[in-house]
Amino acid sequence: MLEALYLARFAHSAQLAVEAVARFPGGVTHDGRTAIPFPLFITQATGAYKWDVDGNKLIDYWCGHGALLLGHGHPTVIAAVQAQLERGTHLGGESPLALRWAELIQTLVPGAERVRFTSSGTEATMLALRLARACTGRPKIVRFQGHFHGWHDMATPGADPDDPHAGLPAELLGNIITLPADLDVVADTLAHTNDVAAVILEPTGAAYGTVPLPDSFLQNLRALTSDRDVLLICDEVVTGFRVSPGGAAARAGVVADLTCLAKILAGGLPGGAVVGREVLMRRLATGEDAGDPRGRIRHQGTYNANPLSAAAGVVCLELVAAGAPAVAAERGRELLAALNQVFLSYATHGMTAYGEGSIVHLFADPAVDVAPGQVPAGLTVNALKRGGNPRLLNALRLAMQLNGTDLMRGRSAFVSAAHTSADVAATAAALADALGMLQLDFGLRKI
Repeated sequence: MLEALYLARFAHSAQLAVEAVARFPGGVTHDGRTAIPFPLFITQATGAYKWDVDGNKLIDYWCGHGALLLGHGHPTVIAAVQAQLERGTHLGGESPLALRWAELIQTLVPGAERVRFTSSGTEATMLALRLARACTGRPKIVRFQGHFHGWHDMATPGADPDDPHAGLPAELLGNIITLPADLDVVADTLAHTNDVAAVILEPTGAAYGTVPLPDSFLQNLRALTSDRDVLLICDEVVTGFRVSPGGAAARAGVVADLTCLAKILAGGLPGGAVVGREVLMRRLATGEDAGDPRGRIRHQGTYNANPLSAAAGVVCLELVAAGAPAVAAERGRELLAALNQVFLSYATHGMTAYGEGSIVHLFADPAVDVAPGQVPAGLTVNALKRGGNPRLLNALRLAMQLNGTDLMRGRSAFVSAAHTSADVAATAAALADALGMLQLDFGLRKI
């Protein structure tokens, strides 16, 4: 019944999905957009809303996969990009905009003594790991179970325990040490392994805090890596400028050796960066500025610091500095409370919303004993990242979309500064209606 309603409401998306299977592997352009029975095709967006090809309006909590802290089409960002578009999209030289962009990063992010722009978050982590190996002369990287650092070879192992690592040679896998997020295990590993170049992590925990870590974990990890002369790399591709204006590490009072940025960095356009200590970043310098006899790292990229991304990034980071993260975080806290209030109206266990600031996660599995507002305990990293019972989650996603709200992958929400308290109330109402649609099929009991 639910799928029939979905097909009727989103009929044009269903037609386009059939065509997409003949054009894209798996019918999608990004693994995270895979959806059963088919993904929605979106035509336009503004503020906190988007419209699909059938003309349905949805409250959007994808927000450009977390990139759009200001919401869709912020007028100041649009004006800056349009002005630059008239001047040129690729000028084949250095740009004054890149200087201002880097200045804002250095002002906001602790330890950003030098900045190197890339075109994506994956490129940023790839460059950071290579810098770490080159600067230390050591081959191994320590990472944590379930933490995501992009799709390149050095980042993939450990991100998903079920991934068979297709296409990755054994020699590469031998230089990646995947550990649980346990400081004692990290300390023991570093004490008995003398060829570790760096430890990399998502500072708020796997999958942007789906498996949350307290600030104290990062603080103690910083002490451990410093004691062992191992570099610390904070992957703030998602959390940078969102958890706080300077990122999660800044909030924790930690200065990483290298930090990876993207998403919000470029105001919703393609862009990333590695920032960090000058003594490490100088390995990228050329000519007289190259300061290491072991040789420099060649790093190119046709669209590094391209003027359109720089224009959007400058405006976005200026608004970040003016307080945009706090506005989004306040709406996120309102959303968290409103969703859990709906869950409290059900006697069924296993439904909760949790998170921090402008990032909210949903978990739904009646077989798990967890109260609304709490993080499910005793689950594996992968089980928590899945968000609960797959069948229930998929049905909840469909029902929420039918009620005018689109959560990212059906179980996460990136809240923007464009979302209002009215949007939060509408989202809570959509959840209540969605759960009502699922009561009979999933045995949900309303109080």
